[in-house]
Amino acid sequence: MGTAQQQKTTATTADKTQKLGWRKSDTVWMLGLYGTAVGAGTLFLPINAGVGGLIPLIVMMILALPMTFFAHRAMMRFVLSSANPGADITDVVEEHFGKNMGKIITLLYFFAIYPILLVYSVALTNTVESFMKFQLGIEPPARAVLALILIVVLMAIVRLGEQLIVKAMSILVFPFVAVLLMLALYLVPHWNGAIFANIIPQSGNTTSIMMAVWLILPVMVFSFNHSPVISSFAVAKEKEYGVNAERQGSRILLRAHIMMVITVMFFVCSCVLSLTPANLIEAKAQNVSILTYLANHFDTPVIAYAAPIVAIIAITKSFLGHYLGASEGLNGIVHKVARDNNKTISNKALNRFTALFMLTTTWAVATLNPSILGMIENLGGPIIAMLLFIMPMYAIKKVPAMKKYSGTISNVFVTVIGLMSISAIFYSLIQ
Repeated sequence: MGTAQQQKTTATTADKTQKLGWRKSDTVWMLGLYGTAVGAGTLFLPINAGVGGLIPLIVMMILALPMTFFAHRAMMRFVLSSANPGADITDVVEEHFGKNMGKIITLLYFFAIYPILLVYSVALTNTVESFMKFQLGIEPPARAVLALILIVVLMAIVRLGEQLIVKAMSILVFPFVAVLLMLALYLVPHWNGAIFANIIPQSGNTTSIMMAVWLILPVMVFSFNHSPVISSFAVAKEKEYGVNAERQGSRILLRAHIMMVITVMFFVCSCVLSLTPANLIEAKAQNVSILTYLANHFDTPVIAYAAPIVAIIAITKSFLGHYLGASEGLNGIVHKVARDNNKTISNKALNRFTALFMLTTTWAVATLNPSILGMIENLGGPIIAMLLFIMPMYAIKKVPAMKKYSGTISNVFVTVIGLMSISAIFYSLIQ
């Protein structure tokens, strides 16, 4: 009986391998992965990429594809390693590491998404404030008032429902990418050689080059991240391709990441080449996205009005998407705590608490206006790196179903990049 079953499995595997091609669903997922990764985070990448001079920019161009592809492929493999088809990432963590680790991962997921929500609340306030002041010629209200109005409007949109938000985000992402590419092309005549005259950072020593390269990693992790959708992607491909899910999933990921790296790096290079390192330092000090800075830097109506509007749409889209994830994560944490204490909490009360918590904290942080890139470097990027880079590598060492992926140089590469990104947390202590 066992031999017959093995022969059947082998025949099925061979049959699926023979028929493995490229389907419409694969294209849909490729574009979906691409669209999830290219968002408002992209608008802060050129500032950190160019502010350190030419060397960090070159390092980023070399690392972008391998670090993005190998890390997301490892996470997909981790989800597919479950003995239970259809298990999502939290189920897989509990299966391999136990319930306590499941709780820790749930907590980490929340803290990977929640700081991004805070980043976007600051970014939206700064973008709207700048747009009112410089493009519309209107004196914006006090920062606390403006931040409160914007957050309340975003929360009102959230009340329209998850399905509407998801649909709106999926519609907006590709026009957003198209505008980014058109803007990158529009900037070509403004390219200059300033960055080549500043091959090393302005402070002019090796330590500053290493620091610039070090700090660019968490921003890259943040900007290219689409780990929240990897679990759904892996489950969908497993249903469709069975034993060949990993092979086909890797093909889809590679194509999505090639598209992502080419378009994002063209946008980054175009922005960096059209400005000087001093301009980028100024943009970082102003705590605004690259589009807002470009709008105020170039005296051209197209950039002046189109750039901040695109930035506002992109940040709003990303805020809403991350709000859904953050609120779901917070709800999950509260539910687990209540369950462990033999208590129950109604969904209505829980949603009210979550909404109030999100409103209060995002408004407070938007009013205080901390450094956006500082938050990405010290919070967002490092926590994402723990989940995306380190956890799957740890699983390869500890989980029998993952052993077949051990012994490759890509594992060492992913681990090193992950540890370096996490270590950026200690930057603030060095400062």
